[in-house]
Amino acid sequence: MSQHERPGSARRDELLERAYRYALAHGLAELSLRPLAAAIGSSPRVLLFLFGSKDELIRALLGRARADELAALRRAREAGGADDFAAAVRTTWGWLVDPAHRPMLVLWVEAYGRSLSEPDGPWAGFARQTVEDWLGLLTEVDGGGDGGRDPALGLAVLRGALLDLLATGDAERTTAVVERYLRLIGAAAR
Repeated sequence: MSQHERPGSARRDELLERAYRYALAHGLAELSLRPLAAAIGSSPRVLLFLFGSKDELIRALLGRARADELAALRRAREAGGADDFAAAVRTTWGWLVDPAHRPMLVLWVEAYGRSLSEPDGPWAGFARQTVEDWLGLLTEVDGGGDGGRDPALGLAVLRGALLDLLATGDAERTTAVVERYLRLIGAAAR
């Protein structure tokens, strides 16, 4: 029985939330059911019963992470204004650069990379889904794409700066890159 066929339960939801917190702290690369179960107050047998398999548990964790990411990005974008592309990019970057969000973003990068290197595993489609998610959010505020406000370019700048930030920790330089991009599209709009 796959995750999609399993009925939801309060216990499953509770363990998924605990497992998500564990994954944020420890990642998914070396996820093993026994240490995970011990850390979240369960057993491997219960996890297998509730999720069906380790792969289904990983899929559920990725779904949970994706929901968190989308909600956060949507809030950041809305804080910048429903129709102001530059403000949406700036507030999204502000959220991405906040150190409090680093665990979620590292998990996102891990899942994104695994989705590319193991396209048939539990990560299947994660990278494509997140590109579509982020692009969809930026398209909602693209202002018609005029003046250089291209959602795909905005996505590329945000993602490139994010990967650089996660690799180097250099928030000042990566923020300067995003701000330079925003100045360039601002000048193009005039």
